[in-house]
Amino acid sequence: MKFKTTLILAAVFAVLLVFVLFIEKKPKEAGSGPEEKLVALTASDVESATVKTGTETLSLRKDEKGEWMIAEPVEAKADASAVDSLISALADLRIERVVEAAGDPKKYDIPQREASLKVKGQTDPVRILFGPENKIDGTLYAQKAGDPRIVLVPSSLKSQLDKKTLDFRQKDVFRFDPKDVAGIKLAAKTVKWEAGKTDGEWFLTAPFKALAKESLVTGLLDSLAGLRAKEFAAEAKSPKELKDLGLAEPEYTVTLNLPGASKEIVFALHKAADKTYATTSQSTKIIVPETDILPDLEKAPADLREKKVAVFSSWQADRLAFKRGGISLTVHKAANDKWYFDDAEKEEADGTKISAFLGKVEGLEASEFVDAPKGPAEYGLDKPAAELTIRTKDTLGEKPVEKTVTLAVGKVDAEKKQAAIKNARFAWLFRAEAAFLDDLPKEKKDWLAPAPAAPEKK
Repeated sequence: MKFKTTLILAAVFAVLLVFVLFIEKKPKEAGSGPEEKLVALTASDVESATVKTGTETLSLRKDEKGEWMIAEPVEAKADASAVDSLISALADLRIERVVEAAGDPKKYDIPQREASLKVKGQTDPVRILFGPENKIDGTLYAQKAGDPRIVLVPSSLKSQLDKKTLDFRQKDVFRFDPKDVAGIKLAAKTVKWEAGKTDGEWFLTAPFKALAKESLVTGLLDSLAGLRAKEFAAEAKSPKELKDLGLAEPEYTVTLNLPGASKEIVFALHKAADKTYATTSQSTKIIVPETDILPDLEKAPADLREKKVAVFSSWQADRLAFKRGGISLTVHKAANDKWYFDDAEKEEADGTKISAFLGKVEGLEASEFVDAPKGPAEYGLDKPAAELTIRTKDTLGEKPVEKTVTLAVGKVDAEKKQAAIKNARFAWLFRAEAAFLDDLPKEKKDWLAPAPAAPEKK
């Protein structure tokens, strides 16, 4: 008997569920007519907006430049994309279903939240009152002020209304253009170094002089320029707040020289417990960054040093000249991307072997640096084992840019299989593996292009 009753109840529940899902909800069929809107405004015409949720009120307005600002609960620059997303969602609000043509909002617990939009040219704002979630499909109960209908609006709006003030704030508050930086001074707990930019390249100037690894320096500048706030610890920093948060005597300082703007920006960072605090000399704010930049600031100068013997792109090379032993050869790349020994381009060289050799030179890295070298004879550079000159041509810009790499290879240490290498651009020497020299030809014929295959006999 109990089993029969259970089956009957299950059947009744199934019928009710079908009614709720397919009859009560009554989704609009495709092609049944245009979408009905609760609000239909042009988002760009909205001049201010207010969203009230419980005890919190978020007020947004455009300034004289048309940029979004937060007016309440704090005065701050807004994240334009986040605000635009909210305004677009509210200004073009689709009705999923009309629940009642003229209903009592209290019956649907309206309002729990309220949004109002002030539109250019209109005296009164457009007010939208929101109730709870419809448990069946996640849509929201809503009513537009002055409209008697109780409606359901898209569930996607909930994520916009659930956002907090921090979600709408401009979080990258320390903005600058990394390309404008010409000098860096870094002082960390156990690390100090300085670097400057010369002809578009970064060089370490202290504690030693060396070419810096471009990706690491630009990566650090990009990280500083893109620091985003996970939390705002102070809106208008005071001496007391700087002291309390460790920024009066910070563990890390980075000084950036921007000569074009005739100013310096000093970043100060300090880690206390599980938080890192950051500010700059150009900002009133103290933030807790979203990402941990401290490992980048703790890199030793030696780690920032460029280890490549010659920084160039082998695919841009169009001329190679070398001397080794009794052989001296010059090859160049023609417009047809083939390599030739002569300007008349009649004697073709083996492009595969040349490209392989250039690739090895491009990837050649120092195992050791000699920063204060003695005389050339000390390293066999008075009579080099080999001399190379590589010309590259960068055609990606408005005008082709030619550069030349000139290397002299000293006497090869038979035991270590290494040699001191002098790059003509630098005062220091590199010690590196000498195996790449094995790819140089012993005779011109070693680099001649293979003869074309003979046609097959029929």
